[in-house]
Amino acid sequence: MAGVSGGPVVVTGASGFVGRAVAGRLLADGIAVRPIVRTPGKGGPDAVCGPALGPEADWMPVLAGAAAVVHAAAHVHIEPAGGEAARADFHRINVDGTRRLAEQAAAAGVRRFLFISSIGVNGPRADRPFTEDDRPAPQGSYAESKLEAETALREVCGRTGMEWVVIRPPLVYGPHAPGNFARLVRWMARGVPLPLGAVHNRRTLVAIDNLVDLIVTCLHSEAAAGQLFLAGDGESLSTPELLRTVAQARGRHARLLPVPVALLRAAAAVVGRSADAERLCGSLEVDIGKARRLLGWAPPVSASDALRRAAAESAS
Repeated sequence: MAGVSGGPVVVTGASGFVGRAVAGRLLADGIAVRPIVRTPGKGGPDAVCGPALGPEADWMPVLAGAAAVVHAAAHVHIEPAGGEAARADFHRINVDGTRRLAEQAAAAGVRRFLFISSIGVNGPRADRPFTEDDRPAPQGSYAESKLEAETALREVCGRTGMEWVVIRPPLVYGPHAPGNFARLVRWMARGVPLPLGAVHNRRTLVAIDNLVDLIVTCLHSEAAAGQLFLAGDGESLSTPELLRTVAQARGRHARLLPVPVALLRAAAAVVGRSADAERLCGSLEVDIGKARRLLGWAPPVSASDALRRAAAESAS
C-alpha cells in the first residue's frame, strides 16, 4: 500500500471516462480520493475544481496532504495535419502542464505520480506486439506530446525523488465510452452495413475495468515505482470479431461486406481518412507480459465479457 497510504489520491480529469472510473474504484476500495475537475457539478459530489492544465497552473491547494496523483487529464482533440497552433496547444497543455503538476506534486510531498499516457507513443502499428522495450515512434501532435510529457515527468522525479509510473493504454472501451467505440456501438445497433468483412487484422483493446485495475495495482505495488507498463486485455481481436461481438450484444447481426482492404485504404486516402482506415484495418497488438511478471497482475475481465457488457449498456 506504499503508493497510496497516508493521504488521499488526487485524480485529475475526474469528469472524463478514465478519471471518473479510477476515482469510483478508489472510493469503492475505501481509499481516500480527491477527484479534480474543471467544471463545477461534474465528477460527483466530492469533486474539487482545479486549474486548467498549463505552465502557470497553481495545483498546490488541491495537492495538500496527497499521497499520490493519477494524472488522467489531457488535451486530446485531434488537429488537422501540420496545424502549428494546435501543436503548440498540445505541448503547452500536455507537456508543460504535466511538468508543472509534477513539480508542484513533488513540492507538496506526493510520493507517487502515475501518468496515463497512450500506446500512440509506440507508433501507429507493428508487425508484432508492442512491448515496453520498443523504441518510441509517435506520429502526430497528441502522441508526440504524450512522449514529451513522459520525459518531463521522469526528469522532475529524477530531481526530486518522487516516484513515477507511466501506463500506455490502447483504445479504452466500456459502458458509455466516448469516441470510436461509441460510434461502433451505434453502427451495430442500427444495423449499418460496413465494408469490413475482408479485414484480417489483430488489435488489442483495454476494457475500462481492466485499465482501472492495473492503475490501482500500480498505486499499491512497490515494484511499480519507476516503471512503464503497457495496458491491454491480454488478448487481441480482429475488427470483424469485435463488430460481431458488439452487434450480438445489441441483439443485431453484423452486416459486414467483404470489400478488399487495399480498396478501402485507397478510398480512405482520397477523402483524407487514412488514419481511420488504419485503425479499422491495421494491426496493433500489445504485450502485457511485463505487468504480469513484475506486478503479478492479470486482467480481471475477459475481452468478450467486457465487450458484451459495454455494448449492452451503452446508449444506442
